[in-house]
Amino acid sequence: MKKDRLLWADDEMDLLKPHILFLEEKGYEIVTVCSGKDAVDCCEDEHFDIIFLDENMPGLSGLETLSIIKELKPDVPIIMITKNEEESIMNLAIGSKIADYLIKPVNPNQILLSIKKNLHKTEIINQTMTSGYQQEFNKIGMQINDSLTAADWMEVYKRLVYWELELAEAQTGMSELLKMQKLEANRMFAKFVKTNYKQWLEQPDNRPLMSPDLFREKVFPLLDEAENVYFILIDNFRLDQWREIKDLLSEFFTFNEDLYYSILPTATQYARNTIFSGLMPLQIEKMFPELWVDEESEEGKNLNEAPLIRTQIERFRKKYSFSYHKINDSTYGEKLLNHFNQLENNQLNIIVLNFVDMLSHARTESKMVRELASTEAAYRSLTRSWFRHSVALELFRKIASKGGKIILTTDHGTIRVVNPVKVIGDKNTNTNLRYKVGKNLSYNQKEVFEIKEPEKFGLPTPNITSKYIFAMNEDFFAYPNNYNYYVSYYMNTFQHGGISMEEMLIPIISLDPK
Repeated sequence: MKKDRLLWADDEMDLLKPHILFLEEKGYEIVTVCSGKDAVDCCEDEHFDIIFLDENMPGLSGLETLSIIKELKPDVPIIMITKNEEESIMNLAIGSKIADYLIKPVNPNQILLSIKKNLHKTEIINQTMTSGYQQEFNKIGMQINDSLTAADWMEVYKRLVYWELELAEAQTGMSELLKMQKLEANRMFAKFVKTNYKQWLEQPDNRPLMSPDLFREKVFPLLDEAENVYFILIDNFRLDQWREIKDLLSEFFTFNEDLYYSILPTATQYARNTIFSGLMPLQIEKMFPELWVDEESEEGKNLNEAPLIRTQIERFRKKYSFSYHKINDSTYGEKLLNHFNQLENNQLNIIVLNFVDMLSHARTESKMVRELASTEAAYRSLTRSWFRHSVALELFRKIASKGGKIILTTDHGTIRVVNPVKVIGDKNTNTNLRYKVGKNLSYNQKEVFEIKEPEKFGLPTPNITSKYIFAMNEDFFAYPNNYNYYVSYYMNTFQHGGISMEEMLIPIISLDPK
């Protein structure tokens, strides 16, 4: 195996011979020089994997040498070693993007640690993550089989998302094993939902937190304490995507993270309207027929969100002042930021951010976007890139600076679908790939969650004989007509509406300004 080559520049190299011998015994090849000029000359002629520079050398100083070498070898990590503890020197070195900063006297193990951090970090992380997940694999498997409650399944999902992110970063061969374990978890989760979902709707006081409970349980108590609350809903926003952007907000907020259960169907028309109204879809249709848009209508399904919010506030006899904004593009976002002082006049400000939803649809329809988001990790990366450079991040910063409290959530998640399931319906059947509602549906009952009496599940019935079916696991519904084209077009796209942990177990985070 090729040895890592180290260049070490120090005018007191005679005092460092024990360090050199120690590193050579560890398998490193060391080249030593006594001045900054010699270090620069070596870098012009030879390759090094890492460079150590003394800050106080005759002739070219360590900082001057650092600047020159950075131009010659911008990708080689450089460690600054110095007796000088002045903060200004530290700032200059760190500002020059050094890899590490060590104060003399240094011992050999400090040097070795710095080398490992900069040359072997990925390898060590991969080994540690592989070993860690191998040890956790059986524990998670037992957790999946023993999960009997809604809270149990939340813990399973959190654990799987944790390892999904860890293994994606480590780039180990364990990702495929995790994928299989996640598939098994979703299979068992679907059974759990099929067994318990109806009971949750019949016994609202004895169920996990669900879509119609959010405002009553999470928002109204804060407003009653005179908090200035911003309820921000990012459409199609999963737990793994939240974890991907969390660090971008940690400078401004502390977090209290939780999960809740989305209602079925896990689709905007149903889940989001239920959040904003505090009512199940059937109740909305009966109590406010002018605000409910049925499946067959060509009208937009989420055009009545502000009026639905008002109905919930009034139903609970609250007097909160509120505003509602939906940000579909950066232009509207900038406008909202420019008029932020108007938001401060309201006790509650509700903001819907639609980018992630648009991204998931664009990934289906655009070959280029599909290539950019070819994996779950790439999909998360695009979400992070959007958030980091969007008005959304500026909005969060602005809210923090004004002392506002944020409830961040979504209405449902998405799952990447890979397994087509044949279904037949008439022309009035809805187009969603993860759930169908209609009066003439034909399907294999073993492959779906079937609801024959929608009213018992809080769902409207477009026709007296209408029923709902939901896809589970990684399935999606496909019609026999033009089957091969349809399947190839939608294979590996992100969809929602059905039953999976990704769609139903929803992040809800309280953000308190620092």
